[in-house]
Amino acid sequence: MLIKDIPEDDRPREKLFGRGPRALSDAEILAVFFSTGRAGVSAIDLGREMISRFGSLRNLSRASIEELTRIPGIGPAKAAQLSAVFEFGRRLAHEPFSDQSITCPEEVFSLIGPEMQMLSQESVRVILLNHRKRLIHSGEIFVGTGNESFANPAEILRKAISHGAHALILVHNHPSGDPSPSAADHEVTRRIKTACSAIGVEFTDHIIVGSRSPDSSPPYFSFREAGLI
Repeated sequence: MLIKDIPEDDRPREKLFGRGPRALSDAEILAVFFSTGRAGVSAIDLGREMISRFGSLRNLSRASIEELTRIPGIGPAKAAQLSAVFEFGRRLAHEPFSDQSITCPEEVFSLIGPEMQMLSQESVRVILLNHRKRLIHSGEIFVGTGNESFANPAEILRKAISHGAHALILVHNHPSGDPSPSAADHEVTRRIKTACSAIGVEFTDHIIVGSRSPDSSPPYFSFREAGLI
């Protein structure tokens, strides 16, 4: 079915104008973005195909440009635009925290948790705070390969010193979905705590991000909440 064959009120763009963006399905949102599909295929069908292939918008947002261009009808330009849109959303989600304090694991999770849950590889982030616990910087310092440890206090402390941070929070994800700390996670925490103490930077927390569990327990593990820092 082509866009012109869909009743006008149900076409994605007209539906957005008339009922607002929340009325659109995931596939319809993609259809508005793409405007036109490949020859013989409507934008809405292309959107449906992408959701079917990746399973969800969350999984789609994890896709590399190379993976996106494997879809017939998605060239490098469209793949780059879509990748930039997802990055725009991630950065937009960070903005509200620049003027407020980050004082608990829930706030850390709100800042970067959903983004880290979308990752298929282990990612290690450092969140740097000033003396009022307001966000100075949040960035990735390590991407795991499965064969390496991210325990590199020197790299983490260089970031803290270069930004003049008063405190730092270490965050990493478990792609398996289970946020329970491993023996290596405990060792990393001990090493970072010792290194921070040596230079007078407050090691506020180490948080492991996992998936939301069926029993509604938090989708993360906080070393501070567990009394381990």
